[in-house]
Amino acid sequence: MVERDHYRDTIFALSSGAGVAGVAVIRMSGPSVRDALATMTGGVPEPRVATYRAIRGADGTALDRGLVLFFPAPHSFTGEDCAEFHIHGGRAVTEAVLRSLSEIAGLRSAEPGEFTRRAFENGKMDLTAVEGLADLIAAETEVQRRMALQQSSGALSERYEGWRDRLVRARAMIEAEFDFSDEEDVPGSVTEQIWPELEALAGEIEQHLAGARAGEIIRDGYRVVILGAPNAGKSSLLNALAKRDIAIVSDEVGTTRDLLEVHLDVAGYPVILNDTAGLRQDAGTVESEGIRRALSAAEGADLILLLEDLNDRGHAAAPPAGEVPVLKIGTKADLVGARDADGYDTAISVKRDDGMAGLIDLLEHRVTAAAGGTVSTLPNRQRHREYLSDCLMAIQAALENDSEPLELRSERLRQAGDALGRLTGRIDVEDLLDLIFGEFCIGK
Repeated sequence: MVERDHYRDTIFALSSGAGVAGVAVIRMSGPSVRDALATMTGGVPEPRVATYRAIRGADGTALDRGLVLFFPAPHSFTGEDCAEFHIHGGRAVTEAVLRSLSEIAGLRSAEPGEFTRRAFENGKMDLTAVEGLADLIAAETEVQRRMALQQSSGALSERYEGWRDRLVRARAMIEAEFDFSDEEDVPGSVTEQIWPELEALAGEIEQHLAGARAGEIIRDGYRVVILGAPNAGKSSLLNALAKRDIAIVSDEVGTTRDLLEVHLDVAGYPVILNDTAGLRQDAGTVESEGIRRALSAAEGADLILLLEDLNDRGHAAAPPAGEVPVLKIGTKADLVGARDADGYDTAISVKRDDGMAGLIDLLEHRVTAAAGGTVSTLPNRQRHREYLSDCLMAIQAALENDSEPLELRSERLRQAGDALGRLTGRIDVEDLLDLIFGEFCIGK
């Protein structure tokens, strides 16, 4: 992101998304908002009251009529003066208003995520809330929405700031013993008062970190890979679960040679389903590459659906080695009925829709269990996990090295607090900002 004086520029953008719509929302933020409102609407409306106004260009040309809202600093999304034009959503109207705004001195188009970045810089949000807002905008399932809403509302930052406050208090007590050990009102033994509380804090952080995988599954998706011999029914199952034709279904061996991916909503949880090349020994060069990719995808999966044709067990693929859980699925059950279906987690017939409800129930059970079965304040990004791990290791080092001087143990607690500060954006995160705010669309 280009560095600019954020307190000199006033930014504007279409915030309601591109394309024709009944209503378009154009947002402004910065010190020249009042001047722009006076120029284009004849005055500044009453704060936080939707006011119907004629909207004109700087030369007085009529552009549209719509609602105008004004949010004075600091009680706005960005903490600066903000305003919104709610206008008709045709392309010509929105382009005319945006063009007129660009002609006013001191105004410029916003960059991606710049409104939210200003909110962060003005102390309206911390980094975890910013990330939650990005996830809320991108949420595709109900569980994703609920987790993102909690995070964007400050649930994670409240927890992390609480932990940081406890670390600061512990260090303050240690410093008090250094500087005021002769004073009567200073507690006697730091060890007796601080270390048990820090042990409890370490336990809370460790338990919180244990939910990191569940948080990542909710945010990024539960990965399911379909494996099996050629013509075991993998592509048919993918199409049936997706409820549309994605993969080519044919009796010809080797039809699928690359990974095919579809995103599903299973009980509100995001599931990423991959169809793969059929596993066999005598494949050609291109098909062999597809098989290699299939096995590689299986290694990184959360669950493998191993399909076997109940009518052709002699050519069944062996389950892959590794720790990824496997559901063994018998396919084409319409040709054999209930017989010979023993030894499988379930048997299905995509053609007759037999057993599909049971398979979906199995998937729902697996993904719900992997995601913890509930939505709470969970770490859901790699950087969360890394900073929390750094914090935990520093606290544990302070607890375990009880023969060290108190000065060194206090320094370890400072390092733990700094890790939490980097997590929320309070300390030394400038190199992260462009990456995080770059996730947003223009106008947010």
